[in-house]
Amino acid sequence: MDPDLYDDLAGQVALVTGATLGIGREIASGLADRGATVYAGARDRSDLAAEEWRPIELDVTDQEGIEAAIDRIREETGRLDVLVNNAGIGGPSDSLDEASVESIDATLETNLRGSVLLARAALPLLLEREGGRVVNVSSGMGALTEAMGGGSPAYRISKAGLNGLTVYLQGEYGDRGLVANAASPGWVSTDMGGTEAPRSPAEGADTPIWLARFAPGSPGGRFWRDREVIDW
Repeated sequence: MDPDLYDDLAGQVALVTGATLGIGREIASGLADRGATVYAGARDRSDLAAEEWRPIELDVTDQEGIEAAIDRIREETGRLDVLVNNAGIGGPSDSLDEASVESIDATLETNLRGSVLLARAALPLLLEREGGRVVNVSSGMGALTEAMGGGSPAYRISKAGLNGLTVYLQGEYGDRGLVANAASPGWVSTDMGGTEAPRSPAEGADTPIWLARFAPGSPGGRFWRDREVIDW
């Protein structure tokens, strides 16, 4: 598949959640390198030092904070072209019968509910122009076609739900110009992935950055890894 891509994102505005470290930081840098105005979301803006970004306080578990962040983007730029839902936590590694309710709730709230609320708040801006993009950073651990054993129940379920959000957004808003896709970055060496992971954050960020460059009319509602469609 060879979709049309923006080579230059100058004049476009992107919001990247969880931009402090790892994959999110690489995505924010990659979009800024392409000329986009990048709002880099973090719970503590002091954790964001890159001069080419616009740090924005954003805790995806806080609905009022989400709405305030979108309002700020609207007031400062009047547009939003790309939303990258990257913020996430690993959650409990135990099996479901051993995981605490509190840890399950925290994982679902961050990984799934936060992305749903961000999409909800951002849609009015994303739909103002044809070709607004939503890129959900998911995981192969959320693919229903894969064996889901091995612990991490809340993480797996949250990423399966994030994939469902992707399909919903495309089905509901695709005919209004939205292009929504999900990406599996693979096993990446981050604080969450651990030092044994074989892929670098830059490798994990490559496909989300590529999806964020999709031009209007590009494929949507799909799950990607290494720029190829994979099974849900």
